[in-house]
Amino acid sequence: MKQLITVLVALIATVSSAGAQYAPQIPVESVPDFFRLPAGVNFGEVPAVAVNSQGHVFVFSRSNPTGGGPAYGIHAAQLFEFSPSGDFIREHGRGLYAWAFVHGLRIDAKDDIWTVDKGSNMVIRMNPEGRVVWVFGRKAESSSEGARPIERRNPPAAPQDGRFREPTDVAFDSQGNIYVSDGYINSRVAKYDTNGDWVMSWGEPGTGPGQLRTPHSIAIDKDDNVYVGDRSNARIQVFDKSGNFLRMFSVATPIAPGSTAVNGTTPTGTARRTRCAYRPGATSFSWARARSPGGSSRRRYRVKCSGSSATPDACSVSSPACTDWPAPRRTCFLQPRLRTHGCRS
Repeated sequence: MKQLITVLVALIATVSSAGAQYAPQIPVESVPDFFRLPAGVNFGEVPAVAVNSQGHVFVFSRSNPTGGGPAYGIHAAQLFEFSPSGDFIREHGRGLYAWAFVHGLRIDAKDDIWTVDKGSNMVIRMNPEGRVVWVFGRKAESSSEGARPIERRNPPAAPQDGRFREPTDVAFDSQGNIYVSDGYINSRVAKYDTNGDWVMSWGEPGTGPGQLRTPHSIAIDKDDNVYVGDRSNARIQVFDKSGNFLRMFSVATPIAPGSTAVNGTTPTGTARRTRCAYRPGATSFSWARARSPGGSSRRRYRVKCSGSSATPDACSVSSPACTDWPAPRRTCFLQPRLRTHGCRS
């Protein structure tokens, strides 16, 4: 059965010409009941899925193998492995001490299985057979008086090397170094070397370049650029392997009329402005999209810089300008440090 899924993520940095007003629709093929679980077994909430080199599909589920426990704070972690055709193969790590509330799952180049658990604050590496090989982080001991959820402060307490506070995801560079997005509280990226030894971390809570608010996902490209999904800042930040900030881009796709949120109130989709990506060394910004506060107009801007590309000292915004925006939004601006532009509010 063919159906259309609306993709809500559009990389503004790559938009070079006038496109659709709303997020594009990409055709996909849906296969109902693809996964064949054992009788009486069901998925819970599934935050992560991964595939190994053999095409086996691993599903990390927030479900409880016993089905019992309290209404809140229940152990919710099961890892299922399926064949490429969806046949159940086995469950890994049943009742594993390091699992409490699952979040991230990755398969590395050796087909080792990596899991990230937000509830236990631990990252686990398993071999392809599901045997635990490495353990990163540590959860509060059940016999400890302090065995309770981490207290959320503002600002949060300083992070500690080698320990996590609600980590979310893990990724690997071309040399096999390990990067963990950490996470809901620490708001940083932790790096380990190929031997599993601590190297460094970068990031702190905040909204500026290099600062993070809930780094929720992490990925690394073939050139070892590190992409961090900075969820609460509604952007993706890009760093090198040493944590140096390279660039960032945001997503502000309008909500199509008639759309309904699954949970909560449906957003109005009246974004005031969007940010575009700026690459150090470039002489111009990419195209970006902007809308008036009322949502009635959409304009595109292109900024060309004639000064130093790192700190532009003379920039111009091509037509159309901001003249149709209600006052005082009639001056186009450029912020080189934040690498943004739009209509001044």
